[in-house]
Amino acid sequence: MSARVSAPHAASVLAGTVRYAPLPSLWLAAMLAGTVLGATLAFSWGGLALFIISTAIVLLFGHSLGSHRKLIHDSFHCPRWLEYVLVYLGVLVGLSGPLGLLRQHELRDYAQRQPDCHRFLRHGGGFWRDAWWQLHCRLDLNQPPHIAIEPRIAHDRFYRFLEATWMLQQLPWALLFYAWGGWGLVCWGVCARVTAGVLGHWLIGYFAHNHGQRHYHVDGAAVQGHNIRLTSLLTMGECWHNNHHAYPGSARLGLRPGEWDPGWWALLLLRRLGLVSRLRLPVDLAPRPELRARLPADSY
Repeated sequence: MSARVSAPHAASVLAGTVRYAPLPSLWLAAMLAGTVLGATLAFSWGGLALFIISTAIVLLFGHSLGSHRKLIHDSFHCPRWLEYVLVYLGVLVGLSGPLGLLRQHELRDYAQRQPDCHRFLRHGGGFWRDAWWQLHCRLDLNQPPHIAIEPRIAHDRFYRFLEATWMLQQLPWALLFYAWGGWGLVCWGVCARVTAGVLGHWLIGYFAHNHGQRHYHVDGAAVQGHNIRLTSLLTMGECWHNNHHAYPGSARLGLRPGEWDPGWWALLLLRRLGLVSRLRLPVDLAPRPELRARLPADSY
């Protein structure tokens, strides 16, 4: 259970109402429109290359290392300037600001560890309903848990600035790409990249909580994570979600032979360069009596 979250009772994550959220909905619609324009009216091999390279950079160094493994789980140590760079790249994925993303993650993780939780928090509404909910709506809980982010993060001026301007952070890159190659590069380098980041984040979230292989089971948890093997390179290792549910504080997500984890490879490279240290592994974490290994692993 997260030390950042407290609630008077487990039912605090069960009762609530899903409501349309105009800001994220319109944001995604605008990015989708730009992507379609880029694909149909401004296709170029240079634009496609820009999309692939920029998407890989922000997903690997930004979302996987900066937002998830560092900001949320603090699974490795690095200089503050490097943490800022990684988290900034995570903002460029286009999901939300760093503080908002942290709060969403803490609420969802806490809820999924309870005996039951709202279908919104467990990706339990079916494929199309979950797409609508996660991409265009928000959940207003009747009695939401209290989420207390530590002052080092919550009061950090840089993180508060990113939180207030996370959409605007795309603008300098849009101007740069426009000066470099016109609207086509803006569509490919900004709109298509954000669209891929937002849709990809939802898709992996849906499947990683509903389908796939499981090595571990967490007793008493409403939701079990699943490993989505074929997406390891596309997700920079974030697809090993059953492993992550078992050992959320581990810097390494692909724990078994053949479980490719580009995020872990990047951390090993950064450690060799002397930029990161104290990479936490499952053996470094406190024992969890509710965690059970499943041998052989289930797949369904």
